[in-house]
Amino acid sequence: MTFPAGSQLLSTESCYYILVFLIFRINNLIVKKYLNRYILLILLLTFCSLGAEARNVIKILTIGNSFSEDAVENYLYDLAKAAGDSLVIGNLYIGGCSLETHSKNSASDAPNYSYRKIVGGTKTVTPKQTMAFAIKDEPWDYISFQQASPYSGLYESYFPYLPNLMDYVAAHASNPKVKYILHRTWAYAKNSPHKGFANYQNDQDQMFKAIVKATNEVSEKVQRFKILIPAGTAIQNVRTSAIGDSLTRDGYHLQLTYGRYTAACTWLEALTGKNPVGNSYIPETITKEQARIAQNAAHYAIRRPGKVTSMAKFQL
Repeated sequence: MTFPAGSQLLSTESCYYILVFLIFRINNLIVKKYLNRYILLILLLTFCSLGAEARNVIKILTIGNSFSEDAVENYLYDLAKAAGDSLVIGNLYIGGCSLETHSKNSASDAPNYSYRKIVGGTKTVTPKQTMAFAIKDEPWDYISFQQASPYSGLYESYFPYLPNLMDYVAAHASNPKVKYILHRTWAYAKNSPHKGFANYQNDQDQMFKAIVKATNEVSEKVQRFKILIPAGTAIQNVRTSAIGDSLTRDGYHLQLTYGRYTAACTWLEALTGKNPVGNSYIPETITKEQARIAQNAAHYAIRRPGKVTSMAKFQL
């Protein structure tokens, strides 16, 4: 039995309650004599299958900025659907927002966020929302954190803001089993005009290595993280292929098609464990060759998150 991706499905516990209710109702009807063990077995299997399907709905909230927009708002839902999963995706968005600003917003309950939410493949945008509103909106399975790109490779910039923010999230999350994600973002293009590039001597390789080092150390120190998503490693992998250093549209935000698609492929495997290589979802704006490079780059990043994997053999 299948259901539309993103639909609101019943929990296993709810299925059993409904089953009991139906049995008692049927007992009170004239068809009682037809209710035998085989019908009961069919009902049980049907409703248990509803509960099994429900486990395939994965709910993710990112507390981020335009880099989380690049990573999760565009292709991730459709990639997961093609792989057999349904996602509910939320993104608490403020452009360029740092962990320090997120922490301050949480403390003051500031309604400064554009809350983007994708359900069933349809995105809604609600302006002027608080962080608490989004956290309480769903029993999120995963909540993601990331540093603003200029500071993403500066270990000291994560503290004390990240632990404070995580304490706030834990106090408001309705799912006691929620898992926390650290999103490793990407280094800028070699010719990036971003002022924050000066933090890394305007050197892409230095910025990438600094981001890897900082996120590894943060993940070790803040032991509440269950997943580190190496989107930045995947982007760096693609840069070694025939695509080259064309992964950004302005020197720092991801290129709108294969750039964003690469990040989404990385999120897909990190969240579901499903290899994106061969995934059937390829947007019309992306060639099969570009998709193959992006999918493989993401898979290599999951396998070797701290190292660049050469993709020189991949041609367009």
